[in-house]
Parts: sequence; structure tokens; C-alpha cells
Amino acid sequence: MNQMNIADVDLNLLKVFEALHDETSASRAALRLGVTQSAVSAALRRLRDVYDDQLFIRTGRGLAPTLRANQLKPVVTDALNKCRQSLAMVDPSGAHFEGRSVALGLSDDFEMAFGRRLMASIRERAPGLRLIFRQTHSQIVGAALMARSIDLAIASGGLADRLLSRRVLGEGGYRCLADPASLRPGQQALTLDEFIAREQILVSSGGIIGMVDEGLSSLGLTRTVCASTTHFAALPYLLKGTDAISTIPGHAAEAVAHLSGLALLDCPLSMPRYPIELGWRTNAQMDPAVMKVREAIEALFKVSAC
Repeated sequence: MNQMNIADVDLNLLKVFEALHDETSASRAALRLGVTQSAVSAALRRLRDVYDDQLFIRTGRGLAPTLRANQLKPVVTDALNKCRQSLAMVDPSGAHFEGRSVALGLSDDFEMAFGRRLMASIRERAPGLRLIFRQTHSQIVGAALMARSIDLAIASGGLADRLLSRRVLGEGGYRCLADPASLRPGQQALTLDEFIAREQILVSSGGIIGMVDEGLSSLGLTRTVCASTTHFAALPYLLKGTDAISTIPGHAAEAVAHLSGLALLDCPLSMPRYPIELGWRTNAQMDPAVMKVREAIEALFKVSAC
């Protein structure tokens, strides 16, 4: 490859690279950037010359990034974000969020409980900024932040890396969900005997044993799990028309009950409370877009705690 001078490179090519990597499609990248698909294709040819690599390979499912493209993505995005930050420094009160996106990692229980209100807050605080919700959990959240596949995360642990910053937003407990048709009129709780007599649905990212099983084991008791799922959003479809119950984080249980008509019950088993934490890469804390989303999340949880 010939030695490249930055003065010879059109820096707008970096925006095309970012869009192609995010969208994995030349047509979608063109729509995102407001240009023609032929302009994106021409930019990709120039990018391939600059980086002496194919960068994106056409597959049956779109454009797949090469190893070099994946290595370049965090560097390119950081460079573009620095440029965006420089504009914000010139006009701190201005709206510099059009076309920006912030990827928030969270499990679907947090997404169901807080996603809609967070969208409304961002619409007011940072017009034009797009939120990207990406599924994660405490076992993978730290790696996802360090790999830059997400910018921020709401999680119950997993944020201990020394290169990550975190803030405790609050803590939560557990509630039960059931089809109201399977309960006595006005019933708001189950006895422990009723609890273990019913079949149960476990929500887990991959485990066979859950927090409920650990709590029951300490009492010398067991339960019957008839099914398990990785998605909280599946519970209305799995519980309706059955006598089964599911014990899940309280914020998710309240959201699911509100939208689905499932009954919300107190858990008869003493369960440990869990922390709710907000995490981010320490070196990203000056990005105005990330800061706006952080502020919105922190304000949202303050209101929820009142």
C-alpha cells in the first residue's frame, strides 16, 4: 500500500464507513446518510483503496465486515465522536444530535420497564438522538462495553472492570405473575405451599437453576419448572390459560402485568434484593450524546424511586 497522507483523504468517507458497518447494507447506509446508493458504493471503493482491504464482503444477508473493518470500527467511531464533541464545545447549547445514536445494553426486563419513558426523555433532552436497545445481561455486559458494541449499560452486576465507570441507580426485589383466572377472586399473594404446588416458568439467560431454586433449597424445598425461556416478554403467552407462575424482577413484573393483564403477586419466598447499576467506558464520559442519555437514565430512576 502507498503511504497515505491525511490531507489526501476525504474525511466524509469515515461517515460512510460507520454507516456501512452499522447497517450492513449499502442501500440502508445511503438512506441513513441521505445520499444515493451509487455514492455509497463509490465511497466504499475509495475506502478500500485507503485501507488496502475489502472491508465489507457481500453475503446472502448483506455486507459482512472483514477483520480489518471490525478493528477499524471503534477507532473510526471514536474519531467521529471527537469531531462531534468539538462542535458541541463551540456551541454547548446547540443541538448536535441529529444522526447520532447511543447503544444502550440492557436485558428485556429493563427495556420493558423503562424503555418507553427513556425514549420520551431523550426526545425532550436531545432531539434527533436515536437510542439503540441491545440485549445484554450481567455475564456479558462488561465485555460488550469494552468491545464498544454498546455505549452504556443498565445491569445487575458485571461492571467491575477497571476501565469501566459505574453508578448505582437503585435496587430491586422479586414479584410473581400468574393468569388471574387461576387465582381466587381478589387474591394478591400465594402461600408458600401454593407457590411450590404450582408449575413454574423460569426466565434465565441459559441456566437451569434460578434464584428461586436457591431460596427453596435453603428451606429444604423444591419446585417444578415446566419450561424456561430467555425472554421476559414471552411470559404473557406462556402463562395465560395455565396454572403456572413465574417469579421475576419486580420492575419487569409490574410492566408485564400492566400491559398484559396478568396478575401481580407478592412472592412468599424471602429473596435477596439486587443492585441496579449504570455502566459506561470511563474514556467515553465526555461524549455529549452519551452524557445526555446518562442524565436521562439517572433522572428516570430518581423519579421511579420516589
